[in-house]
Amino acid sequence: MTMHIPDQTGRTVIITGGSSGIGKATAAALAAKGARVILAVRDQTRGRAAAAEIGGLTESRPLDLGSLASVREFARTADGPIDYLINNAGSMTDTLQHTTDGFESQLGINHLGHFALTNLLLSQITRRVITVSSTNYRSAHIDFEDLQWQRRPYRPFGAYGQTKLANLLFTRELQRRLNRAGSPILATAAHPGWAATGFTMTTGQRILDHTLALGTRLLAQSPEGGARPTLLATVGDVPGASFSGPSRFGVRGPAALEELSGEALNDDTAQKLWEVSECLTHIKFPLPTA
Repeated sequence: MTMHIPDQTGRTVIITGGSSGIGKATAAALAAKGARVILAVRDQTRGRAAAAEIGGLTESRPLDLGSLASVREFARTADGPIDYLINNAGSMTDTLQHTTDGFESQLGINHLGHFALTNLLLSQITRRVITVSSTNYRSAHIDFEDLQWQRRPYRPFGAYGQTKLANLLFTRELQRRLNRAGSPILATAAHPGWAATGFTMTTGQRILDHTLALGTRLLAQSPEGGARPTLLATVGDVPGASFSGPSRFGVRGPAALEELSGEALNDDTAQKLWEVSECLTHIKFPLPTA
């Protein structure tokens, strides 16, 4: 998997959720090419074990995306230039839960935590911000009237899909703002297709959950296969606001650019989501407009 990755000696990568699955595979591929890799993970026992296994210039630092205080502390201690920030971590729960700050947990971890982290680190980032999404975005909708499922009956897949759509809208609006600021940084996105990563999709429906687990065992590609689109979005020749995924029916195989559809292309929704996210996190885009 590393043969098409250019030498990364002297470059620094921060990857959230890098202690397992696709994140770990991505980290290992970049470390093997000489990058200094920082695994930003909540569980430091697992993080340190993963860093030791990956080897090279790999280390683990504490980050809980469900706590804005933790995000701020991580950003405060980040040292030097950061070539790539890979927003990889994700969460799904079959019951309505909340983060330390009171956000619906999937929204808080998958979107708002990464939104805050990116903006807090943006003045140090030199090359790219890569955000891992999912094809679940296609059936999703951003419900600004009930963004955090306070009135609607909670639907785990609906909540998850909303956050994955938010990841793409965030990438789109981030690239627009970077362009307006005259910044050379690229914002890109990727999805892994169907990969066996240890990440559990839970719906609360036993039969459906069992079917998904069985399908993963029979059909899914490895974490290394699932990491290919992230690596393309990180070091490949791709444009800003692009979306990388597996080339074989969007499920598995070599990575390639993929066309977005539906609400993921709505610039008005992207801008409104950004403004709402700033209000919720009290963190703003830090670069001046050129």
